[in-house]
Amino acid sequence: MTATGSSAEASIAQRAALFREIETATLGHILTEGFMVPAIQCVIEGPRVCGPALTVSVPADDGAVLSCALTQAKPGDILVIDRQGDDRHACWGAVMTAAAQAAGIVGVVIDGFVTDVAAIRASGLPVWCRGRSPLTTKLLGKGGVIGESVNCGGVTVRPGDLVLADENGVCVIDPAQAETLAGTCAAMQAAEPGVIERVRKGERIDEINGARKLWEKLRGSKSL
Repeated sequence: MTATGSSAEASIAQRAALFREIETATLGHILTEGFMVPAIQCVIEGPRVCGPALTVSVPADDGAVLSCALTQAKPGDILVIDRQGDDRHACWGAVMTAAAQAAGIVGVVIDGFVTDVAAIRASGLPVWCRGRSPLTTKLLGKGGVIGESVNCGGVTVRPGDLVLADENGVCVIDPAQAETLAGTCAAMQAAEPGVIERVRKGERIDEINGARKLWEKLRGSKSL
């Protein structure tokens, strides 16, 4: 039986909480896809966020569908925007930021450009995007889609996918894999300080992580 309504939302929230202390760089170690770099970079830094994706695809030059998408947002959502084509018109700015915060959105990931950078920074809303532009959009009514699979940074993002974003970048997580991934990542992250301490005490990193043996095997030699 599939959870619906408030029970489904609670389940997503619980799964998102699993990644609250996990860095995307750690998760990126075990993901073969879903790690958005370098196209999507953190331009407006903020706290680490993890939540369900509200997806929207926005036509070139047009921002009408994006305004409508914000009315469908639930508190805790992360807005994932596919700017169709390589359009240099910013589809995000001060007004959209205010609307997103009013809707309870906790982060925005844009395969496109933003403007009003000072206002976005002042708001404290974390935004990841491809860059900045003074060119803005209009209400042209070209179409677009809300709540369907989109391509963002070369990664397919489905509505409801978990999005983990921090200063390292953005990861997209299948909710069905969340518990397994979170456990693996937490263990890796917990082990890292011990490795750093061993290196500081003089141990060779290539011996700690096994790289030396691998390199010698590849070279067919016992010395470097």
